[in-house]
Amino acid sequence: MLGYRLQKRDEPWNWGAPIVVVGALVLSLGLSALLLKVQGKSALEGLLVLWQGSFGASWALEDALLKSIPIFLCSLGVATAFRMQVWNIGAEGQFALGAIGATWAALTFPDLPPYILLPMMFVMAALLGGIWAYIPAVLKLRLKVNEIISTLMLNYIAILLLDYLVFGVWKDPMSFGFPVTAEFSPSAIIGQIGDSRLHWGFVVCVLAGIAMWAFMRFTRLGYEIKVAGEGVRVSMYSRLNYGGLTILVMVISGALAGWAGCIETSAVVNRLQPSIMVGYGYTAIVVAWLARLHPLYIGIAAYLLAALRVGVENLQLELQVPAAFGSIMEGLILLSVLAGQLILTYKFVRKK
Repeated sequence: MLGYRLQKRDEPWNWGAPIVVVGALVLSLGLSALLLKVQGKSALEGLLVLWQGSFGASWALEDALLKSIPIFLCSLGVATAFRMQVWNIGAEGQFALGAIGATWAALTFPDLPPYILLPMMFVMAALLGGIWAYIPAVLKLRLKVNEIISTLMLNYIAILLLDYLVFGVWKDPMSFGFPVTAEFSPSAIIGQIGDSRLHWGFVVCVLAGIAMWAFMRFTRLGYEIKVAGEGVRVSMYSRLNYGGLTILVMVISGALAGWAGCIETSAVVNRLQPSIMVGYGYTAIVVAWLARLHPLYIGIAAYLLAALRVGVENLQLELQVPAAFGSIMEGLILLSVLAGQLILTYKFVRKK
């Protein structure tokens, strides 16, 4: 009886990765068009509105660039952990802790000059984001707790902590009942670049991406992280400190997500409020897999996913589709990419 079985390739099908990514995007867009049709909308019109809202106007391109900044930083962080096969799903919570740390500095020392206050906000954001990622790393190493579960659960705790602060001790008495903090002083606000809406957080993204690429490419620690990513046994055989490297990548991951929270709070909202939690940390996971963990490709994928978010917002306004439609599209893209990874590593061979 003839059939097929999966056989691991001798070498990964690396040059096929772009084909898989493009195929995943096309498949997910096709399924999204079907969902529009099910809702009684014109699939062609929906995709056209989506395209126009993503790339069809200068405001859309600018909005996408602004949204890509926190997505890029969160994705750069989770990609660092993923290189070691440490599955940090907690960028959303680390983003929230970074926003809380930056807000504490901004509200406690509003009169400091910006050249002191802004670095302090970044330090506090990285510190709290790193601590939030350190907790599941220790649980994994000491108690064998699965980091997927622990990082995911910590997301909810972080978001509730943020809500507690803005609904309680940090709530602005002049906010007419809205759960927001007082507006930051000018010294605590990251300024815009020229006359555009783009802020200096974009430069932080570029520098962070270059720094992480150089760290992974040219340093001994970066090389050890890559080796440790082959597994615990490989690390032990190579006499690497697997536990120390696990903590390192998780802390770096949390610090970068914390920076994303700091930038979003300071440059975009100018205060802390619950509406900053829009799922950037979860989108970062999709971006990391789309980009195959490479910093340059992460920048491209982050912009594309940010443009998708802007396009879906336009779709909501024009065709009155549900707000969850964007999350469905992101999920379809992630599932398509993960399914495509199988083709890169395995091939189908005929058997008897």
